[in-house]
Amino acid sequence: MKQIWISKAGTPDVLKTQTAPDPIPHNGEIRIRVQASGVNFADIMGRMGTYPDAPSIPYVPGYEVAGVIDMVGQGVPNFKDGDNVFAATRFGGYSDVVCAPYKQAFKRLDWMPVTDAAALPVNYMTAYMMLIVMGSLKPGDKVLIHNAGGGVGLAALDICNIIGAETLGTASPEKHQFLIGRGLRHPIDYRNRDFEQVVQDITGGQGVQLILDPIGGKVWPKNYRSLSPTGRLVHFGISSTATGTKRSLLGLLRMLVWLPFYTPFKLMNDNKAIIGANLGHMWEHADMMQDWMRQIVAWYDEALFRPHIDKTFKFEDAPAAHQYIQSRKNIGKVLLIP
Repeated sequence: MKQIWISKAGTPDVLKTQTAPDPIPHNGEIRIRVQASGVNFADIMGRMGTYPDAPSIPYVPGYEVAGVIDMVGQGVPNFKDGDNVFAATRFGGYSDVVCAPYKQAFKRLDWMPVTDAAALPVNYMTAYMMLIVMGSLKPGDKVLIHNAGGGVGLAALDICNIIGAETLGTASPEKHQFLIGRGLRHPIDYRNRDFEQVVQDITGGQGVQLILDPIGGKVWPKNYRSLSPTGRLVHFGISSTATGTKRSLLGLLRMLVWLPFYTPFKLMNDNKAIIGANLGHMWEHADMMQDWMRQIVAWYDEALFRPHIDKTFKFEDAPAAHQYIQSRKNIGKVLLIP
C-alpha cells in the first residue's frame, strides 16, 4: 500500500510518500481500498506539531476515507467484500488501503460519488454534533458561522438551511458571492469589518443564538459578547495558532493571552452557554455517530444538500493540498486521490 507520512513537525514538505505491506483487518474491522481521502485542518495542525491528540511523529494522518471493501475481519455484521463505503478513521486515512472498525463505517448510496462520500464524515458530523446535538438549533435561530467557506463552515451552512436558521458568516470577500449562492444570508468581511459590530447591527443589538468558533484567540471575548440571552458558543478549534506553515510559539502565547475565563456565576447571570466539541474524542461512542450519519445521509438522499468539493490532489501532491488550505484558498472540501 501507499501512505503519506508526517516525517517530522514542520512545513508541508515534511509529508513523505512511503510504501508498506497491505494491512490485515483485525476482529471487528473491514479493509477498504481507498478511492478518496479527506484533508482537514486537524491534519495540518498535526503536521505542525500543535495538535494535542495526534500520535507521536512520525505517523500517517487522515480522519476519513471512501472506497470499496476488499476484506472483512471476523465479527463484522452487515458488510461484505465489494460494498461501497466511507468511514471515519482514527488517523491513517492518508493511505490507499485502510483498516477501520466496522462501527465507524457507513454504506454509500449507490448513486453517491466517492468524492461526496469522503467529504461527509468529519465536516458534516462535526457540524451536526455542534448544531443539532449540542446547539439545540431551531428554525429562525440566528447563527454566526466563523470561517463559513471552510469544510465545516459549509457543512454547518447546509444544515442551517435545512433547519431554517438565519445565517451570518465570516469569510474573505472573494468567497462572499459563492456563499450567498449557497444560502448564506449575511456574509461578513472579517478582514475589513468588526464582526461583533456587524452582528449587533444585524440583530438590533440582541445578538445571535448560536456561534461556531474554530478560530479562538482574540475572537473569544467578541463571540461571548455577540451571544443573545440563552445563546450558545461552541468552540471546536484554535486555528489562530496556525498563522504560518510551521509551529509558532508566539502564536501559542498569543492564544493564551486571550484565553477566556468563564465562572459558573457569570454564565448563570448572563444566561449563556459555552460548549466544546471535538469529534476526535467520540471514537468510543460510534453508535451516536451512526445515528448522526443516518440523518445526514437521509438529507443527502432527499437532495437537501451536496458537499462542495473544492479541489482534489494526487497523493504525491499532499504538500500542495496542505499549503492550499493553510493559504485559506479553499471553499469547502479538499481531497486526496490515491
